[in-house]
Amino acid sequence: MMATATQPRPEAQPALLAASQLHTYYGDSHILQGVSLEVGRGETVSLMGRNGMGKTTTLRSILGLTPPRSGRTWVAGVETTGWRPYRVVQKGIAYVPEDRGIFPNLSVRENLVMAARPGVDGRNAWPLERTLEHFPRLAERIGHMGNQLSGGEQQMLTIARALMTNPELLILDEATEGLAPLFRREIWRVIGEIRDTGIASIIVDKDVGALLGLCDRHYILNKGRVVWEGESEALRRDPDLYRQHLGV
Repeated sequence: MMATATQPRPEAQPALLAASQLHTYYGDSHILQGVSLEVGRGETVSLMGRNGMGKTTTLRSILGLTPPRSGRTWVAGVETTGWRPYRVVQKGIAYVPEDRGIFPNLSVRENLVMAARPGVDGRNAWPLERTLEHFPRLAERIGHMGNQLSGGEQQMLTIARALMTNPELLILDEATEGLAPLFRREIWRVIGEIRDTGIASIIVDKDVGALLGLCDRHYILNKGRVVWEGESEALRRDPDLYRQHLGV
């Protein structure tokens, strides 16, 4: 089914995140052409599509890192259109970018502790000890420098650091890209545990099978437009949709 323009929900509990008719450009290139989406509280949602279809640009537009020329965004019912990125994430969003962005000359502990802050409601549900329980490999390497970690360990560190901001919404861009199978399994395990704690997520990844098993809903992007939105079972029943937009 085609996605329609999204507005904040009228009831007392608005969507945690909503975007409506985002149009984003890189120079003269019209990348996003009316993207609309919504994420409810505690909901896990994927953005799917082949490379270059606008998934990362959608995330960056929502966060204000690549501001759209038109369209509107809301976080927890508060309009954030035109906000600077630091103000958007202060509304309870944690972003795990594709390039990870860890500090190579700081230890695992230092990378984590420097990010720690209470959530928007003052809660501190993710202190260091609890975070490390979900990442035993990081606990074993707590004194290692960031540049001494493998790619998979760096990705774990980036996700763990995001959790220590006590977010309500976690955004993961290419969650397991380029990782060995062992680390991919570990990352998906952790993401499942995060989902079970009630944190909402938006996930971009090429592992369609993992996304279908983990996410509540999916958006498929093609050439900067949402061409399909729905639940996992509906996508599983439509192999033509797979072949047309996902190449699997």
